[in-house]
Amino acid sequence: MAEGPSIVLLKERAAVFLGREIERVEGNAPMAKERLLGRHVLGLRSFGKHFLVELGAFSLRVHLLMLGSHSINERKDKPIRLGLGFDGGDEINFYSCSVKFVERPLDDVYDWRGDVMADQWDAALARRKLRALPDTLVCDALLDQTVFAGVGNVIKNEILFRLRLHPLSTVSALPPRKLRELVTQARQFTFEFYDWKKADANGSKPVWQGDTLSGHWRVHNKKQCPRCEIALIRPTSVSWTGAASIARAARFDTREAGKARVGNQPK
Repeated sequence: MAEGPSIVLLKERAAVFLGREIERVEGNAPMAKERLLGRHVLGLRSFGKHFLVELGAFSLRVHLLMLGSHSINERKDKPIRLGLGFDGGDEINFYSCSVKFVERPLDDVYDWRGDVMADQWDAALARRKLRALPDTLVCDALLDQTVFAGVGNVIKNEILFRLRLHPLSTVSALPPRKLRELVTQARQFTFEFYDWKKADANGSKPVWQGDTLSGHWRVHNKKQCPRCEIALIRPTSVSWTGAASIARAARFDTREAGKARVGNQPK
């Protein structure tokens, strides 16, 4: 699933369409696509994993879901969910995604303070939201888009490993210092993710050197913990699917959380 940094990069790439009129619409999205014809792109915004196109009386929301993607001025060999065409043959196409109209002003729909990449991000508000979820597993709390809009599995896994937090611990088990660090890292690592992914998008690193973004992953999609050299296990139980691949490797720092409650580790 595209995480917040990928959507911000999409917004930046799509800036070439600002102010331009939509002349063509296509795709298999079950919506009144004709409403888009003749509309001008007045603004581009993002909220977490949502890409937002302001069109005046309404907006368009694109969610790339698990396997969604986009292309600008080229086409992929797959069905177009929604394609917008502009003068000169320019176009932006979306695939395997959810597209919906937003009828209300975006500022009435979204609380931008909850987006980890927004200028309006409010860390104190995030901490209050977390404290209101005492029995929630930390791995699930990080994926709660009402708390950390834009955080996905990659960011979640790497943050927990970085902070030595067991993903199956509950929010109430976190000492105040760890809770603050969790909120801080949610924003900091997301911007690091953005920088690494942007470096890849700009082609600043030769192909033979590998992918800049995945080269910084310590545990996501890895088989062994680089810290303690034990196997990383991807859980299958529906009771803790949010733990992803670090259920055994991301341990508590017992000096800080000796009394913290942690969930049962996988067998």
